[in-house]
Amino acid sequence: MTWNASAVSDAVQNGDDQLVVQLVKAALAQGVPATGILDSGLVPGIQRLGALFQDGEVFLPEVLISCRAMDRGVDELKPFLAAGDMHKKGRILIGTVEGDLHDIGKNIVRLMLECGGFEVIDLGVDVPVASFVNAVRTNSPDILAMSALLTITMTNMPEVLSALEKAGLRDRVRVMIGGAPITREYADQIGAEGFAPDCASAVIEAERLVKA
Repeated sequence: MTWNASAVSDAVQNGDDQLVVQLVKAALAQGVPATGILDSGLVPGIQRLGALFQDGEVFLPEVLISCRAMDRGVDELKPFLAAGDMHKKGRILIGTVEGDLHDIGKNIVRLMLECGGFEVIDLGVDVPVASFVNAVRTNSPDILAMSALLTITMTNMPEVLSALEKAGLRDRVRVMIGGAPITREYADQIGAEGFAPDCASAVIEAERLVKA
């Protein structure tokens, strides 16, 4: 089975985890560099699916299946990859703000960001302001991503930004927010640099923020 990057991408996009593993193993056996398999095979497949998701041509179950297929492929590559090869786009802290226990959306965004080449540190749900600040100080992330599903908890987002400012950390991290009640206008209002309405957009927005 000759190395074919498009075949790997197609298998990821189609969510065929068994074929992904088969193709990745064959490529490694042929001496194809693990970084090449990742960058030209696995990643483009999940990116294409993300674009289809944004266009409404596929839905969340297909995204999750494709992410699983990509994860299987990455697992095969891990012994041949340095941590920096898998997470070379940047480091992201993610968490749901204090008072909000919803984590399904956050977990899907985390998965998509990881598939997109980011290192993601998940702080969980109901994260206090001080915990966000301490995590930024300790982990030095490129991006802090916060989510809220409730209008009564989204007001904690500007509290986090204010606390980062007081701690002298605001200039060291870019902030991206999302969740059902969140809009681009609200992000602009509170001074967050990024906003993502869905999991596929989160990857694109994170890439934009890292490059900015």
